Amino acid sequence: MKNLIILLSLSIGLCCSAQTDTRIYDIINAVSSERIEADITKLAGFGTRHTLSDTVSETRGIGAARRWIKKEFETISNDCKGCLDVFYQKDLVKKGDNNRIVNDVWVVNVVAVQKGTKYPNRYIIMSGDIDSRVSDPTDYTSDSPGANDNASGMAGAIEAARVLSKYSFESSIIYVGLSGEEQGLFGGKGLAQYALDNKWEIIGVLNNDMIGNIKGVNGVISNRDFRIFSEPVPPTETDNERTSRRFYGGEVDGISRQLARYVYNTTKSYMPEMNPTLIYRLDRFGRGGHHRPFNDVGFAGIRIMESHENYTQQHQDIRMEDGIEYGDKLKFVNFDYAKKLTAVNAINLASLAWAPPSPKNVAIGGIVEPSAKLKWDKVEGAKGYKIYWRDTTSPTWDYSRYVGNVETFTLEGIVIDNYFFGVASIGPDGHESPVVFPNKTFR
Repeated sequence: MKNLIILLSLSIGLCCSAQTDTRIYDIINAVSSERIEADITKLAGFGTRHTLSDTVSETRGIGAARRWIKKEFETISNDCKGCLDVFYQKDLVKKGDNNRIVNDVWVVNVVAVQKGTKYPNRYIIMSGDIDSRVSDPTDYTSDSPGANDNASGMAGAIEAARVLSKYSFESSIIYVGLSGEEQGLFGGKGLAQYALDNKWEIIGVLNNDMIGNIKGVNGVISNRDFRIFSEPVPPTETDNERTSRRFYGGEVDGISRQLARYVYNTTKSYMPEMNPTLIYRLDRFGRGGHHRPFNDVGFAGIRIMESHENYTQQHQDIRMEDGIEYGDKLKFVNFDYAKKLTAVNAINLASLAWAPPSPKNVAIGGIVEPSAKLKWDKVEGAKGYKIYWRDTTSPTWDYSRYVGNVETFTLEGIVIDNYFFGVASIGPDGHESPVVFPNKTFR
């Protein structure tokens, strides 16, 4: 009974100290379904945006599409007095690099960087994909409107830039259109390498790929459900880290999984009408997305997308067959739903960019003791810290306590064997960093 009372008091103590930033609600309300509809309509109107399609025409092909996207980012920057640095980032991909690259092609990403005031080299990225395709991935001439896959995600990134450019953030935000996704994730690979070469500190990538469909091929219709895909641990972990996990846990507590939980918690706090589902998988079964190249080199990255896919509208030639209308057409996109998922992205970008850095060198102790102990190195900009814990079988952080501006704390009566633990930094406005899972032990 004593331990139960302690546990309840710790959780209640957090509730009473939590803060809500009303600016987040302003951001939600500022996202426009009408602007998103106009952008998706414009992108679908380029006919095809296949990676190998026309780059000269002003009205058709991926060249016209990326020039229009760049112009939109530049217009947003002009409206905020030059707050965005807009540029192309490109890499040459050679014919034969895989069986979908049938000609040499420049894979060109459109990047817009909103620099942070305090941590300009810390980046949170929201990405959408520029390119589209039909049934044959090498067919770069047929009409491929790609309205949902992925004009919806690209329009979401543009709209997020419009809304968030009205604010100032401590960390930098990147809004980007990535190319070459359908040919082998080449745009993400190029930007991830660019980030490494320029020593960017990327704390999270929110990859948006299909955020506009509410009617699934299984007949389920929902404008509230969405999925968050994340890998369990980084592929770059060391042998020592892998060995440590065997004895101390953390099989589902890598940096991408913590980012997914962050998006889940922020959405539940500010948009409770939405129903996020954490999917414990890098991506859909046997499929891929543009967060993966960032994961491959050790950055946290997740995929945000609709819950109910319709495969008759993905990667399909436009046709009518056996009474079924195939093709990724504008008529199948729900713009209000795309607005909701854009808002989900925007509030998480803002929350992360307003938050201090995560605590460093988080360690845990309490072996064969009645209480769990944690310690960490303080970080600049944090007014305090919050300890989270959960049952070992729970997907979410279910208990927490704000412990103040300290660097060590003991959770009396909470036995280390029965829970997983983590620590987050808290900023002056109540915004939190992602939770850090302990990477070392102490006595």
